[in-house]
Amino acid sequence: MELRHLRYFVAVAELGSVSRAAEKLFIAQPPLSTQIKQLEDEVGVKLLLRYPRGVRLTEAGSAFLAEAKDLLARSERAKRLARHKNSMLGGAVRIGYVPSAGHTILPRLLDQMRQIRPDAEIDVREMITPQQVQALCTGEIDVGLARAPINSGRIAVLVKLDDPFCLALPLGHALSGKGPIDLRAAADCTFISSARHRAPTYFDQALGLCSDAGFSPELRYEASTLYGVLDLVGAGLGVAIVPASAVMLAARGVTLRLLERPTRSGSLAFIQLRGDPNPIIATLGNLATTVFANLKRDVILSLNGNV
Repeated sequence: MELRHLRYFVAVAELGSVSRAAEKLFIAQPPLSTQIKQLEDEVGVKLLLRYPRGVRLTEAGSAFLAEAKDLLARSERAKRLARHKNSMLGGAVRIGYVPSAGHTILPRLLDQMRQIRPDAEIDVREMITPQQVQALCTGEIDVGLARAPINSGRIAVLVKLDDPFCLALPLGHALSGKGPIDLRAAADCTFISSARHRAPTYFDQALGLCSDAGFSPELRYEASTLYGVLDLVGAGLGVAIVPASAVMLAARGVTLRLLERPTRSGSLAFIQLRGDPNPIIATLGNLATTVFANLKRDVILSLNGNV
């Protein structure tokens, strides 16, 4: 069995069609069918059921697909490690990040990374937390900047940043001011939120905080980014529940107040696949520890000075 057999099988299984897989792989359909048949003969069981309009995985094929993808991911990881093993200033790393981290943590982390590893190959991909967990398990990324909680025993949290929730308010709003605020005071306000499909963990936690406070928020406006949410708040269209780190992004016209006795905690986590031997991950973990600490300091200073 060769890696090309696994690549061919994965392509056919994921596309559900030998012809579409042949187009993607830039090979003719008959040789591809032959390769798949050779693989099934070697494994000793049928992996695919052939139909006039495509193929479907057998139960054995479904199990084999997961293992095949894992083996391919491991082979790519092995090549990457070997390629950069002797490079002290290089390396390769793929980073997944939730949208809110893209505005706050990621720029600082990449800046520090470039200073100590100027020749490193860095790939970044915006992903919600569940997608990061899956991508780490399949070898598509090496580390992630995710929203806790992380519900997988295969994932290790290298460092965590407390990022408690705040209420973002337009300047001059009746609830604006300094110091923590009881969320129940905002029960009658119009709320602005991020799109759930872009930040489901954050969206669900925000709604959960309102529910815990005894009310269902009137969600009238939605934005695709945290910047967008803050812009709508600044325009006076409503209030929003945002992470404290958003104070680093808030434009003039927006004030943030920490929630008083929040029922749910917010945090960012720097995560990796447990046991991943990539040496550059340890370097990133140390950098993330420093970046998280500096951001926490800056957030506290900004919140204390926020009017």
